[in-house]
Amino acid sequence: MATTSSTETSSSPHIRSLIPARIDRLPWSRFHTRLVTALGVAWILDGLEITIAANVGPDLTLRNTLNMSAGAVSDIAWWYLIGEVIGALFFGQLSDKLGRRNLFMVTLGVYLIGSGLTAVTPNGGHWFIFLYATRVVAGMGIGGEYAAINSAIDEMIPAKFRGRIDLAVNGTYWAGAILGTIVTLYVLNHVEAFWGWRIAYIVGPILALSIIYVRRNLPESPRWQIMHGREAAAEASMREIEDDVSATTGALPPVDESKELEIRPTDQIGYLALLRTLFRHYPGRATLVSALMITQSFLYNAIFFTYGLVLEFFFHVKATDTAYYFFAFAAGNLAGPLILGRLFDTIGRKKMISGTYITAGVLLAITAQFFRAGYLTATTQTLCWAVVFFFASAGASAGYLTASEVFPLEVRAKSIAVFFAIAQAFGAFGSHWYGHLIGNGTDRNSLFVGYLVGAGAMIVGGIAAIIFGVNAEGKSLEDIAKPLSVIGKPSEAIFRTGADEVGGIGPRSVPDQRLAGHDDPTRTSPDDGTPLA
Repeated sequence: MATTSSTETSSSPHIRSLIPARIDRLPWSRFHTRLVTALGVAWILDGLEITIAANVGPDLTLRNTLNMSAGAVSDIAWWYLIGEVIGALFFGQLSDKLGRRNLFMVTLGVYLIGSGLTAVTPNGGHWFIFLYATRVVAGMGIGGEYAAINSAIDEMIPAKFRGRIDLAVNGTYWAGAILGTIVTLYVLNHVEAFWGWRIAYIVGPILALSIIYVRRNLPESPRWQIMHGREAAAEASMREIEDDVSATTGALPPVDESKELEIRPTDQIGYLALLRTLFRHYPGRATLVSALMITQSFLYNAIFFTYGLVLEFFFHVKATDTAYYFFAFAAGNLAGPLILGRLFDTIGRKKMISGTYITAGVLLAITAQFFRAGYLTATTQTLCWAVVFFFASAGASAGYLTASEVFPLEVRAKSIAVFFAIAQAFGAFGSHWYGHLIGNGTDRNSLFVGYLVGAGAMIVGGIAAIIFGVNAEGKSLEDIAKPLSVIGKPSEAIFRTGADEVGGIGPRSVPDQRLAGHDDPTRTSPDDGTPLA
């Protein structure tokens, strides 16, 4: 169903393909469950790593372990974050260039090596530098996973399931956090300190090893292959998927022939050119993704990384007991995307994203008032946060969903990577600032102000969704954002604004300038689909 037309440019043939339509008409099957299980482990690993790092920190200050200072221990999270940003940017670019499958194998391997080396860090001396280096490597693997995995899942999941599945997968971060808490509570209380923190860090690599085999048997994204001119490989991958699905669901639904696309492979684009392009030609969508990613990252890092300090300093909970309160907090975060995810496909993206962001912001502002007034105990404060983040977690997961579906396929992984990197910078500031606001736990007013800022940030994200949101529910990725490779359909031309003016983002050769959107008065805006003329 993907055939090469007789019309050719100087550098590549045109391809007519129904592969996106063939993917989107598939029913849910064993293949999709295996895909989500194999790829979704990325978020479990990230939640596991962050939680273990937070919980084993005190043991790393002991003389019979690494004998690190408290400040040196707190820097571990910074180095992991730096690694995530580097990995997202580096592997995000490679994922768009070399393919999703190649990268989601590599990034898992990078994480496995980095975290495994963390567990064997020698004691004493300056070996803490080795520890920092291994955290950078582990972070690079997880950062690369965010870009490659979000792209692969969105491109291979049928359109009608994409929202709920993406939210559920992103929400499993908190399943990893719960697992990390269970692991550290056990090993830190039942295993000698010298071995306990090492055993905790080795759990992630063991989980990664168990999933590598499943990933090895997943096909490359046929969407990525066809948009990069790899017609035969795309057809082979698509037939593999269809055979797998039909083996468990029976005969497949017919393909809508009107969805056929005409494709001409594109050149690659660098990050600076990408940012210029996104904000020039997709200003509404770039603003939307920036607002959603920055506001959720700021709030989550600010609250999550200071969670134990608030319980200890303001509610006098023992440091060894704060992990027990974390279970309720994490459960609320995990439940949000799982319970509300389906509504993002039925009620719609704009309504649900704006609703979850604004609801979380309003509830956090109310909770902040209760906190300042001294009405809350450690238990009721945790329950309040669980309710707040039930909505915030669904919204935050939808932020990653939005970043991965509103931009063209050829730059999808890089787009996720660049907005992830920007958001992490604001998240790092949030945790640093809230740490100073907590101080010695005697001034509730300062932290109250911080909570109001966090609440306001989420409300701003919700307002951005109302103004700039995209109704992407149930739509093919190619209908949400036309791939840069697509130049037309059998019965209509698809005009793209300034495609040959943005540093190689358009076709390699455009013999007719109208295909680049220069002269046709009916060309449409990439943001809203309304005529520009």
